[in-house]
Amino acid sequence: MGTGKRGLIATAVAVVCAVTVLAAPGTAFANPTPSPTPSAGPALAPAKDLEAVRKKLDTLYRAAGRATDEYNAAEEKADKQSTEVVELAKKIVKGQEKLRKLKDRAGAAAAAQYRGGGLPPEAHLVLSDDPQDFLDGAGRVREGHHATKGLLGELTRTQEDLEQYAKDASAQLKKLEAGRKAKAAAQKKIEKQIAQAEKLESALQQEEQERLAELEKEAANKAQTAWLDSGILDEINGKASAQGKKAVKYATAQIGKPYQWGAEGPRTYDCSGLTSQAWISAGRGIPRTSQEQWKQLRHVDVQDMRPGDLIIYFGDASHVAMYIGDGAIVHAPRPGRTVTIAGAGSMPILGVVRPDSGTGAN
Repeated sequence: MGTGKRGLIATAVAVVCAVTVLAAPGTAFANPTPSPTPSAGPALAPAKDLEAVRKKLDTLYRAAGRATDEYNAAEEKADKQSTEVVELAKKIVKGQEKLRKLKDRAGAAAAAQYRGGGLPPEAHLVLSDDPQDFLDGAGRVREGHHATKGLLGELTRTQEDLEQYAKDASAQLKKLEAGRKAKAAAQKKIEKQIAQAEKLESALQQEEQERLAELEKEAANKAQTAWLDSGILDEINGKASAQGKKAVKYATAQIGKPYQWGAEGPRTYDCSGLTSQAWISAGRGIPRTSQEQWKQLRHVDVQDMRPGDLIIYFGDASHVAMYIGDGAIVHAPRPGRTVTIAGAGSMPILGVVRPDSGTGAN
């Protein structure tokens, strides 16, 4: 285990211990007042400690989000490589069949020569007494030479093609295996981060968990208010394209469905699973992961965005949501949450991308 991982675990444990100690009953610390009665219940953690927990949970879930992108990317590559291996296998089968037929033709030519007494066509030509037969035979010999040369050339090319197909298939299988390992490693990262987050939350009392949820909302509302106060919404008046409307309709119809990493619906989604499926439903295929959506789709200025556009969040492009208008987004937030509507400025915006090129609707 690396020092970074040890530090992360140590910090999580320290926060859990702090919350547990603060929540333990009977911690008087030289308090001259009488000890509370058993019915008073354990003391709740101070707000500053819950805020520390909130930030820690945010860090853990964001790390899980990055690992989810790695997992999705590995899965997408594996699907593509599997398809390529299948296509190469088909080419190999066709090539083997072609090679068999060519060898049969070559064998037939050899058999014909054997039936002719084992003499090559040139010898039969020289032995001919008829001038016309000689001329006709000369033409057939030339044609035979061309045919034989062509047959041998085709045999050689087919064998070379088969060898190349086999090499390509071997290379793709190696990539497929590497992708499988990358996918497994990403899955371990996800499960580890989520397990740490769940452990941290489970150490809190019910009232503390409720207060933690309130702190999350307060932080999101504060960020959204600051974003709106900048006056940005006054500049955003783009109208959705026909495809954009379909994408928004699909995405908003998923509200209330649980988040699940690696999921693309129809029952559960992760953030990019929701946005990619929404646009597929609108007739436009887009990259599967938020990072590739950021890399490959057309960038537009925030003030020019319109419903259906995708907002990419955080410096590492680890989260994506769909803009639905009026300063709001629909997104799949994180494990333990459901697809929901939130403020477009509730998280740090990296930029906006547009999947389609259609003009805005009237």
